[in-house]
Amino acid sequence: MKKKVVFIGAGNVATHLAMAMKDAGYDILQVYSRTTDSAQTPANALRCEFTDRIEHIVADADLYVFALKDDAIADVIASTPPPSNKSLWVHTSGSVPLSVFEGYAERYGVIYPLQTFSKQRQVEFGEIPLLIEGSSREVDGELMEIAGSLSRSVSRMSSGERQYLHLAAVFANNFVNSMYDVASHILEEQGIDPQLLRPLIDETARKFFDLYPHSAQTGPAIRNDRKVIDRHLALIDDPAIQEVYSLITSIIQNKQS
Repeated sequence: MKKKVVFIGAGNVATHLAMAMKDAGYDILQVYSRTTDSAQTPANALRCEFTDRIEHIVADADLYVFALKDDAIADVIASTPPPSNKSLWVHTSGSVPLSVFEGYAERYGVIYPLQTFSKQRQVEFGEIPLLIEGSSREVDGELMEIAGSLSRSVSRMSSGERQYLHLAAVFANNFVNSMYDVASHILEEQGIDPQLLRPLIDETARKFFDLYPHSAQTGPAIRNDRKVIDRHLALIDDPAIQEVYSLITSIIQNKQS
């Protein structure tokens, strides 16, 4: 029997996870979001109901997925109508502990997909690591079954461990992508095509699979090439970007010492 699923949230994670679950045979009943427009967009793609009224969330689903901004999860959980005893509540956050559900649901857990999601890009969901945590052994087993139907990479991970994984992911993805944005802006201001950086970016990413990052570090910081570093700093107009350049240079040099 197909599990009936409600998604509480309509952002990037919710959209990709809901589509993956639909493709895996789950029955997506409804999408909730604070606004009609944001709820309707994924609901149309999923061919399911939608609502912007939390009190109108359907009450007979097997699984409720809270895919929300971290700061909103606790408040939305507290406002959501109580589940039936058999239903399972999960959130998808890397940094919010499992205990956020205590007092609101009897069966609850976490399915954290370790990936960056954008609405305009498709991802191979079967390759995404899914980190699960349940409120009991029975829930753990159910989450392993659900996650295993979506991905070939599923692991159990505690709330404490997951917070460190999320921290590492912010450095490896969000901060790195911000540096791509800075690099693109520097080149665009000079009329230079940022696409020239693509082979460099590709090779830097590939090195991660073959070399430990500490061993793969190159550039003026590790060489302590002070003249190049000073010239670079002189080219930067934004004091905040200057500070970032200097700070990362110091981190590289301190890590290598």
